[in-house]
Amino acid sequence: MALSPYVQAMQELFRANTRSREFPAHGAKVHSVAWSCCGRRLASGSFDKTASVFLLEKDRLVKENNYRGHGDSVDQLCWHPSNPDLFVTASGDKTIRIWDVRTTKCIATVNTKGENINICWSPDGQTIAVGNKDDVVTFIDAKTHRSKAEEQFKFEVNEISWNNDNNMFFLTNGNGCINILRQVPMAAGYPELKPIQSINAHPSNCICIKFDPMGKYFATGSADALVSLWDVDELVCVRCFSRLDWPVRTLSFSHDGKMLASASEDHFIDIAEVETGEKLWEVQCESPTFTVAWHPKRPLLAFACDDKDGKYDSSREAGTVKLFGLP
Repeated sequence: MALSPYVQAMQELFRANTRSREFPAHGAKVHSVAWSCCGRRLASGSFDKTASVFLLEKDRLVKENNYRGHGDSVDQLCWHPSNPDLFVTASGDKTIRIWDVRTTKCIATVNTKGENINICWSPDGQTIAVGNKDDVVTFIDAKTHRSKAEEQFKFEVNEISWNNDNNMFFLTNGNGCINILRQVPMAAGYPELKPIQSINAHPSNCICIKFDPMGKYFATGSADALVSLWDVDELVCVRCFSRLDWPVRTLSFSHDGKMLASASEDHFIDIAEVETGEKLWEVQCESPTFTVAWHPKRPLLAFACDDKDGKYDSSREAGTVKLFGLP
């Protein structure tokens, strides 16, 4: 079968820029990487209880700041969807913190009821949702920094996300399902979330979920090592990607919605063409990958692995952030 012009162009680009570059970020393993909405900055969160922010120069990342304050591991972070200066971190210390890169200060610390493991910012920028180890999801007003609502779920909640239209909330769970809740406006205050559907997506634990920037698809990754691609409007699975052998931990769509990166304990990151499911590229890694994030404007992939500093001490974690696709 002939490769599409898009695949050919991307393969040529990656062939010319095939080496992944490493940048020291933390003193322990990196759990999460995320780009600001404008793509100028990359943030990383680590087991070392800190977040780091880098500026993207032409051909490298330059460390701008390290953000301290959490009392436990920073498990996940994300940026404000339209303000490139704000990001939020979720920690095992039972707080979330909102940071401003202009002042390099924490502008809000919000206490939550449990050890936080996942976080997302609503597309309209008004709400932050955070999930903890006890399967409670807390919805926080991004302006007042107060908790608006809490939902206790009777299943293992893995990852959470709004759809691009901001009217539905998705969770992946330990039973292999995708749970969908709809925001129902209330007379007083915060819209209530009503469960509207549960989709049996995978035969085992459904771990991660990502929406494509175009609003056409979302993808889920599972412990069955499969990535499934779903039509947002029809809520049907349109194809599966099956090149990984280990549970799929992390996913990211490219800025144009045409590529999907997925990673696991396999020693490579799979890059697929979304429309055909074909393998477009494989990024080689020396260890399991925890997190991947495509740049919001160009074919540049940030990721972090469970690397060890082998030179002196094979047990010491490297704490590096990597970029694939740099010239």
